Amino acid sequence: MDSKITLSFDSTVIELAKNYAKRQGISLSRLTEYLLRKVADNNYKAIESLPVADWVSALSEGEVVYVSKKRGRKSLKDEFFKSRK
Repeated sequence: MDSKITLSFDSTVIELAKNYAKRQGISLSRLTEYLLRKVADNNYKAIESLPVADWVSALSEGEVVYVSKKRGRKSLKDEFFKSRK
C-alpha cells in the first residue's frame, strides 16, 4: 500500500532528479522509493558508505553534504510519547 510523505530538497536537485527519473522512464516517487529501499535493505554503518552517496553527488554536480539538525531532549521525548498513542 502506498503512503504519502513530504520531503524537502534543494530545488536544483529536484529538477535534476526529475529529469533523471524521466530518462529512466519512472516517476520521481518511484526513484526515491527505490533508493530508500536500497538503503533500508542493507546494513550500513555510516551514511557516507551508502551506495547512493555517489549517485547523489553526480546528480547534484557537487559534493554531497548531509545536513541534520540537532534535536533537543524535549523534542525527542515529545515525539516518542506521541508515537506511543
